[in-house]
Amino acid sequence: MSSESRLKEFGLIFKLLVGIAAGVVIGLFANDAVMEVMVTVKYVIGQLIYYTVPLVVIGFIAPAITRLGHNAHKMLGAGVGLAYLSAAGAATMAAFAGYALIPHLSIATHMEGLQELPKVVFQLNIPPVMSVMTALVTAIIIGIATIWTQAKNFENMLGEFESIMMQVVNRIVIPILPVFIAATFAGLAYEGSLTHQLPVFLEVIVIVLVGHFIWLTVLYTIAALISKKNPMEVVKHYLPAYLTAVGTMSSAATLPVSLECAGKSKVLCKDTVEFMVPLGATIHLCGSVLTETFFAMTISMMLYGHMPTVGTMALFVGLFGIFAIGAPGVPGGTVMASLGIVVGVLGFDPAGVALLLAVFALQDSFGTACNVTGDGALALMLEGIFNRHGELEKLHLSPEGQDI
Repeated sequence: MSSESRLKEFGLIFKLLVGIAAGVVIGLFANDAVMEVMVTVKYVIGQLIYYTVPLVVIGFIAPAITRLGHNAHKMLGAGVGLAYLSAAGAATMAAFAGYALIPHLSIATHMEGLQELPKVVFQLNIPPVMSVMTALVTAIIIGIATIWTQAKNFENMLGEFESIMMQVVNRIVIPILPVFIAATFAGLAYEGSLTHQLPVFLEVIVIVLVGHFIWLTVLYTIAALISKKNPMEVVKHYLPAYLTAVGTMSSAATLPVSLECAGKSKVLCKDTVEFMVPLGATIHLCGSVLTETFFAMTISMMLYGHMPTVGTMALFVGLFGIFAIGAPGVPGGTVMASLGIVVGVLGFDPAGVALLLAVFALQDSFGTACNVTGDGALALMLEGIFNRHGELEKLHLSPEGQDI
């Protein structure tokens, strides 16, 4: 990495940390009038960020598929399969940890007493042109159909659209992210989530955080074995994406930074990054799955006096991996998508569902950070499967050896 790009990366990290610190300070000391401004700023910026996400998904995945050519079908199947195995594996590990640790925990169940945030003063609604999942399916269909028809002109248009969205990311989305993160943490500090619920946060979240790092270690170890490349060449670039995910609580909103971080790795080619990272932001939610599984077992013990049986948890884990693939990469998307099996398989009543939603919200940022960091491991796995000897780079070379 050049000194200029390294300086830029640390500059982004510094801005994100300043945003977090400033948000906490503002939230702890602000009055209602100040918080009305912060809540409104967060709403407007959030609307803008979420508007760009489906366009970024199409702008990066569709051109990546056309460049992959006939390898696209295989990479898509492999990417989805790896995302499922990662989610199911993380949930399985959380279930084993739950059976081992939860009987020895004493966790408070009282979740009341939070200060209500002021209402948004000014609502600038900017609805996305489509949902993230619709954008993903659209990108896949467009990319594959372009390969089938050999539509070179349209392929060139997709390449230009990719360049356009890259400028949108670099010039609009990334510069406003620190402000969005500051407003998010101001809200958490003001309502009391960072202080009032600290006992719950410390007892449960610490266990979950350890689980996140264990699972990331497993993923990157497997990726190293498959790719025969040093995983630290990927991990060392992911700190800005991790911090951004902590602030946004959304894999989708973190996507621009994730793409920038993974793109700096010397062991990942451009096509692998632009294919797997946006795909992972939509379907790879290992950290959120791990967290919800552990929390669901904890709440079952709290409210119902027992944890689910091993057979029940096995069914829950198998289905949860599928539901996670279809969950939106937005705050709380994983737990909302899984409520059907939480009620139908685990037997939660409305009180259990409400408690799960409340506790999950406390750590959503860290689960999201694990999700996006894990996407780098999946990209490295695909690199080892499809680009071990530079096969993808050769797709960009003309017979004379020049870039097409």
